[in-house]
Formats: sequence, C-alpha cells, structure tokens
Amino acid sequence: MVKTIRVSEEYHEWLSAHKRADETMEETLRRMTRGPDPGDVAGLLTDEEAERAKAAVDDLRERDAGRFAAARAAFDGDEE
Repeated sequence: MVKTIRVSEEYHEWLSAHKRADETMEETLRRMTRGPDPGDVAGLLTDEEAERAKAAVDDLRERDAGRFAAARAAFDGDEE
C-alpha cells in the first residue's frame, strides 16, 4: 500500500537536496530520519499492544501541543 504525505515546499526542497542519485524518496526519508525498515519491526507487537502504543503517542502529542504552541509563540515574538 502506498500513502501520500504532504510536506512544505521548503522541506521538499531540503529533502530533495539530500537525496542520493540511487535512492528513492522513501529511502532518503528513512536515511534522514533514521526510520526503521518495516521488515525489522514487523510482528514485534500484538495488535492490542500496537493500539495501546498508538494511544500513548496520541496522549503525549495532545499534552505537548500546548507547550509547542507556547515555544513557537516565544520564537515568533508573540509570547503570551
């Protein structure tokens, strides 16, 4: 299955600048993000464990959203 992701023009340009001639864009993303090969992690978790892990990540993202917004505002000079 193939998924499409949306990235900013700036990020795409940066990623393209780091892409090697013999790589696909996916291979470049994996190399740049140090992402695991799917075959290396397939089957490590049961479906239930995977759902719990996803829920934990979602919870962390929700809790951190306010902190990230405050940090962005501080860098943009819009500190509250």
